[in-house]
Amino acid sequence: MALPLMPKATAVWLVDNTALTFRQIAEFCGMHELEIQAIADGNVQSSIVGQDPIVAGQLTREEIVRCEADPAARLKARITDIPTPQSRAKGARYTPVSKRQDRPDAIAWLIKHHPELSEAQIVALIGTTKSTIAAVRDKTHWNAANIKARNPVTLGLCTEADLEKAVVIAHGRSGGSAPVAPAEPTE
Repeated sequence: MALPLMPKATAVWLVDNTALTFRQIAEFCGMHELEIQAIADGNVQSSIVGQDPIVAGQLTREEIVRCEADPAARLKARITDIPTPQSRAKGARYTPVSKRQDRPDAIAWLIKHHPELSEAQIVALIGTTKSTIAAVRDKTHWNAANIKARNPVTLGLCTEADLEKAVVIAHGRSGGSAPVAPAEPTE
């Protein structure tokens, strides 16, 4: 069962406005029964404003009335067609200031060791821009004289798993197979 979006605020409202048992409220809100009792006693959460779960679309008035009549019944959340928010796994990620000067070194290493990677893959992998990649590639970067090709994994700009995944995708896109160690020459 999915928990309410704001469980403590919902619990405050249910304690103040219904005759539900502490156990029913605790099970619905994903909290401990003693937390609900502390809310009811006024010992905790005095600054939290209650949120009406009926207005929020999490419960119906009929469901509350049904559970008030039967203390053993459990509240059932209302099924809604509103999608739940999902965290984004892609996009720009934060790079600490102390590691930002390492990006051109990582770009140089990726261009040298994995030329099959597209600019978009490099952007996603280490959080840089296409113009910076082009400047490193063309040796027109403002700090081109000091750029040394260094592995982005050892610099902490990406994980080994992310790098391997990007390389496999690049090889699959180019129609080639994943890199294989050269065979021993036979005579």
